[in-house]
Amino acid sequence: MTQYSAPSRRTVAKGALLAVAALLGPAASAVAAGRSAALRLPAPTGPHPVGLRTFALTDTSRVDPWEPAAGVREVKISVLYPARSARAVLRDCPRAPQLTPDEAGVFAVLAPLVHPGLPEAGVDWGAVLTHGHVDAPPLPGRRPVLLYSPGGGDSRTLGTTLAEDLASHGRVVVLVDHPGDASQVELPSGMRTTVLRGDPDPETFRTMIDTRVADLRFVLDRLGDLPLAPVMDLRRIGAYGHSAGGTAAVHALAGDDRITAGVNLEGYLDLDPDLVARLDRPLLMFRTDGFECAARLERSWAGVPARRVLLTDAGHWVLSDYAHLVPQLQTAGLVTAGTRNALVGAGDTAATTALVRHGVRAFFDHWLRAPAPPARPRRAPQ
Repeated sequence: MTQYSAPSRRTVAKGALLAVAALLGPAASAVAAGRSAALRLPAPTGPHPVGLRTFALTDTSRVDPWEPAAGVREVKISVLYPARSARAVLRDCPRAPQLTPDEAGVFAVLAPLVHPGLPEAGVDWGAVLTHGHVDAPPLPGRRPVLLYSPGGGDSRTLGTTLAEDLASHGRVVVLVDHPGDASQVELPSGMRTTVLRGDPDPETFRTMIDTRVADLRFVLDRLGDLPLAPVMDLRRIGAYGHSAGGTAAVHALAGDDRITAGVNLEGYLDLDPDLVARLDRPLLMFRTDGFECAARLERSWAGVPARRVLLTDAGHWVLSDYAHLVPQLQTAGLVTAGTRNALVGAGDTAATTALVRHGVRAFFDHWLRAPAPPARPRRAPQ
């Protein structure tokens, strides 16, 4: 979610966690059975089908900052990649749901609290399918790798549409969840829900970004150990993110020479101005004309060496999968026009999505065409 948005855009009441606990019990199936709206994500536009694999990784060098009693830091990732197109192969590799059944039950409770105006009932969140075929054989060849960090409070799967499009055009995309920050993450150790309550104070925001950057760097460290490592060209790495994820992506870009280029989807850049001012790698930044904190965003971007794109008639969440989900909810009569405008804007979200897809794809195509130069010595950010 937006780092310093209004309280109504961030608040997660304590009572919600009690409701979550209830949903994880026997009542969950009964609640799910009452949902009706069928939501769909748009298909990717590239020539390749998309494969998907999910991994849970453990960083034994860190204690989880949000839940120290849990001990080591756990991170969840989804890896999307161009897959072989044989029909018989894909038939045996089902399309993955956007959320697991347990995640969907938790999200059904949290959604109207994280994003006021989203429906409290009437949606089967667990029925939303991605276009990623689970465990599909990858297309041979080494391909550029893109890391994605979602908006604060969001799970990685809300960046599915853009990631699938990039993968269908020949990239390997790694969606990174940040447990404790994300609305919900299903880990081997159990379900983690967001710790965020109201506007994050400066210390909380610092913890969010520092934790996200550490998560991204840890995932980079582990990519070479994954079963999909043979199709990854780790000399060609990009990072992108939405809102708080955009902030984290730029910080990772500025502080880790393994990353060649980055895209910031409407994230503030005033947390570490000196670090950002030293940025010497390519950066593309998108912003919407409907963002409620536009003045702060513009101030934080002033002087940052980057190409900028303004999206008109658009709201902050048009840069995530809400661009597609919210208009469908409006059509079904489950959200108002006011909610739609507040979240994704009144404009044509399909056209905005096409512009973002093309812009991000072309940017990374240009800068990841060849392997990055050797890393230069640089003091890591503190």
